Amino acid sequence: MSTPSATLVIGATGTTGRRVAAGLVAERHRVKAASRRAAPVQGAQAVRFDWNEPVTHREALDGVDRVYLIPPIGDPDPAAVMLPFLRQARAAGVRRAVLLSSSAIPAGGPAVGQVHQALPDLFEQWAVLRPSWFMQNFTGSTPHARSIREDGAILTASGHGRVGFVDAEDIAAVAVRALIDEQAPNADLILTGPQALSYDEVAAIIAEVTGRPVLHRHLTFEQLRDRWAAEIPLEFATMLAAMDRAIADGAEDRTSDRVQRLTGRPPGTLRAFVEREVSRSR
Repeated sequence: MSTPSATLVIGATGTTGRRVAAGLVAERHRVKAASRRAAPVQGAQAVRFDWNEPVTHREALDGVDRVYLIPPIGDPDPAAVMLPFLRQARAAGVRRAVLLSSSAIPAGGPAVGQVHQALPDLFEQWAVLRPSWFMQNFTGSTPHARSIREDGAILTASGHGRVGFVDAEDIAAVAVRALIDEQAPNADLILTGPQALSYDEVAAIIAEVTGRPVLHRHLTFEQLRDRWAAEIPLEFATMLAAMDRAIADGAEDRTSDRVQRLTGRPPGTLRAFVEREVSRSR
């Protein structure tokens, strides 16, 4: 009897990747959990994978027929390494690919938008997940989480623009369905939470749930760009600051029913997310 094909989850120790791997394991699917250090993921086969080390790609693709794609973090031109890998994946027998992109980046747009545009020509079965900003951006070691802890402030250049913040749990649930349902979405999927909120409203919710003062501090585009550039390359920092400017202009003021339609349950609210995080920290 032949061994069932596996799903390769790239970035399997990351924010969505580990949730996708866990969701696939729960559905009794074979998973190859790929990360730069081949870290163990419960119920999955750990494999080493680095976008910039093609020698790791062949083993990762062995026995795989579908793949969850996380672009290389901080790379302003991910297509340069991703497209050769995807052509190799197709030749190796991968028939379905699900790409994590962003609501702010359309097909053919900058960065991962070039990979998005190429995906339908590479695979007959595909999906591009375009989530809005993650609720997880307010937890852990992220810049927003650090500034909340250290200064009681969220710093953005988004003005009073609103965002349909989405929980990574919901993104992962959609990804699992896109990977294993009999019919692939073959679509570009905007994913949001149930509400579009300004950062002023986000700060108020976090303050109310945690009992700590949290404010939204409004920065200019240049101030935010320079703040990011202290941690990441200037080109990428400029792109991120431009995304905040787009929020200020209303680009992310929307909600989508995709989470409900693909998973059968409504997306979680920001308040429920913060309550869950506070409960976990106790």
